[in-house]
Amino acid sequence: MRILLIEDDDIIGDAVRDHTNTAGYATDWVRTIIDAEAASKSIDYGLVLLDLQLPDGNGLVFLEYFRARGGDAPVIVLTARDQISDRIAGLNAGADDYLIKPFNLDELEARILAVRRRYEGRRQNTIQIADLVIERSTHSISVAGQDVQLTPREWALLDLLVERPGKLVALKRIEDALYAFGEEVESNTVQVYISRLRKKIGMEKIRTARGIGYMLSVE
Repeated sequence: MRILLIEDDDIIGDAVRDHTNTAGYATDWVRTIIDAEAASKSIDYGLVLLDLQLPDGNGLVFLEYFRARGGDAPVIVLTARDQISDRIAGLNAGADDYLIKPFNLDELEARILAVRRRYEGRRQNTIQIADLVIERSTHSISVAGQDVQLTPREWALLDLLVERPGKLVALKRIEDALYAFGEEVESNTVQVYISRLRKKIGMEKIRTARGIGYMLSVE
């Protein structure tokens, strides 16, 4: 999943980006409303992490803009403002959750998973397809009862395919989900990760539409 992080504090921004990247998300970090608007026009983000006190204004300005132009990704507000009125204003502007600074990074990750489940309509954490069992809350999987270890990018790739089992996921969408701004994507990078994932979960579980995308088989 691709995350847009809007935060002007270097220490917080560094910590959140590193933590979310380690958790298997690709995170684009911007520091202003103007840059956030530009980024949201070019990328279909799966989630937004939004600070309110930004150099060029209140982050709610971006939130209202994002919702007005049809942005439907969940938004978690990250702010030092702890007044009830501020929380109400954020929720009324279209925020899905509100986390007060300073916050625990593990709690942030739990909030991300929670809002994703609400948006995806999945109440259960456990997903089973044939002998493949996926625990989304703990980022763990097993095949035929045997635990399998995935790297963060392998997990992000599998999680993307699991969102649409039995349906084709476009190559461009996979690239967007796996790589943040500034990272070069070589022509065979996705194929390399698909190959690694197949070796771990079973060659027959991922089907290829050459040059178009990939699908998680449900047969």
